Amino acid sequence: MTTNAELAGRFEEFADLLEADDVEYKPRAYRRAAESIRAHPTPIAGHVEDGDREEIKNIDHVGDAIASKIVEYVETGAIEELEELRAELPIDIADITRIEGVGPKTAGKLYRELGIETLDDLEEAAEAGEIQEIKGFGPKTEENIRENLEFARTIGQRQLLGEARPLADDVLAYLESIDAVERCEVAGSIRRWRETIGDVDVLASSEAAEDVIDAFVGWDSVDDEIESGPAKASVRVGEIRVDLRVVVPDEFGSALQYFTGSKDHNVTLRNYAIDRGMKLNEYGAFDVSEIDDPDSGQRVGERVAGETEEGMYEALGLEWIPPELREDRGEIDAAANGDLPDLLTRDDIRGDLHCHTEWSDGNTSIDAMIEAAEQRGYDYLGIADHAEGPGVVADMGLTDTEIIEQVEAIREVAAATDVEVLAGIEANLDADGGIGLGEPVIEELDVIVASPHSGLGQDAETATNRLVAAIENPAVDVLGHPSGRLLNERSGLEFDATALGEAAAEHGTALEVNSNPRRLDLWGSAVQAAIEAGAPISVNTDAHQPSTLEYMRWGVHTARRGWAEPADVINTWELEELREFLH
Repeated sequence: MTTNAELAGRFEEFADLLEADDVEYKPRAYRRAAESIRAHPTPIAGHVEDGDREEIKNIDHVGDAIASKIVEYVETGAIEELEELRAELPIDIADITRIEGVGPKTAGKLYRELGIETLDDLEEAAEAGEIQEIKGFGPKTEENIRENLEFARTIGQRQLLGEARPLADDVLAYLESIDAVERCEVAGSIRRWRETIGDVDVLASSEAAEDVIDAFVGWDSVDDEIESGPAKASVRVGEIRVDLRVVVPDEFGSALQYFTGSKDHNVTLRNYAIDRGMKLNEYGAFDVSEIDDPDSGQRVGERVAGETEEGMYEALGLEWIPPELREDRGEIDAAANGDLPDLLTRDDIRGDLHCHTEWSDGNTSIDAMIEAAEQRGYDYLGIADHAEGPGVVADMGLTDTEIIEQVEAIREVAAATDVEVLAGIEANLDADGGIGLGEPVIEELDVIVASPHSGLGQDAETATNRLVAAIENPAVDVLGHPSGRLLNERSGLEFDATALGEAAAEHGTALEVNSNPRRLDLWGSAVQAAIEAGAPISVNTDAHQPSTLEYMRWGVHTARRGWAEPADVINTWELEELREFLH
């Protein structure tokens, strides 16, 4: 079945190619539609198959024209207009725009000037010194392209967590409906909530493995059977590979622990077990203290655990370690000493401090965002539309005068709601860390999120100094998506996360975990370094429409990967405490 992510990808490609062709207005419409499609809570292809086309047109920013293209793609696997555009501009647009600083317009110009269609073409032109000869380019641009080619070639090989995990949830729901399945769970990097994953790995337990495999490969959502055997199968659903392994019920816990990983965590855990006369593998935990040759077989020794994952850790005298922590960053010692963190949960979140409306590049009104926050039971919501500045598309950022006007509009709407609405702004960091807001504007705002949107090619030392300068600015409450990265699209800034954490702790500035699945910025190890330095964290969605407030799921798990506890996260605090922090 065509997934929402696949559909969204087609319309994002549409937008990029139109922009490369210097078409105005339409690209933005397609991008807004793509965002709504990607965030839609149910499979849109299902509406097509049910003949419910009116439901498709009810999706935000999906009118008749886009709805007809959705139907065309689901039914035929192609959109004729997109195919014509591809023929007119035969550019590998997704690959080329992964180069930092090369957007769709630049890709279009490179095609028209030099006939560049692929990354190989781009590399050849850069090595020949041809790019710097184009008007508006230069040696620095050409060097940047050369330096980022390897990154662009490798990042497209993994799926975004936010696209793969919903499919994994569907797989689990389907497996749970099969009578022969006793238990099932995702494994691998998706269970550890890594920001990108290779394949969706799923584990099931059953006494009738072949029946489970037959039902799995026969699932209506499967587009292609890659391979199958008595206890394993691999299929493709949309653009994502799903691997299922079926084990006997008595070995489900040990298999789950083993196949969840990470490799580094498992190696350290196995060595920990060996030091205690134990042996761990996918079949269980075995006492081999009386065995002369513990490596003589997989099931050598007395099996003491394996039915449950908790039992595998208990057999070693350890607390159960949450999957998000299994990256070999000190979690085994913490489990041994009873020092594992009491991790943040979704229920701990009281509000969101970074979301957008149609005042800048959001897709809906202030009222609609507040209503959505109220439906989620939030105590407070921060409206933080874009201010004008470097890296913001022309006419999408607010001037100081417009910011004041929006503050007044927010105050008026907020008076009629139980949700406390914080009037904020997302300011844009210049190359030195300045935010470009006038003092009268700063005085009117409740929360200022300052984020880098340009100059993302700076070296690590310069980038760290730039971000620290923003943190030290007394007007800045939250440093938004600190690296500016877009997963599978651009790498963003490199920086010293400990230095940021120390500065944030000293100056009372929160570091954001941006929950947009294309960002997840900060990421797990950076969150951990910041928290260890004493920094406060803010988990925000950067939502551009009501449905994307659901992105909080990805941010919470990313913060958990960084060992975040509720007290570390400012938007778990009571409103009075939060306001004191912000002021």
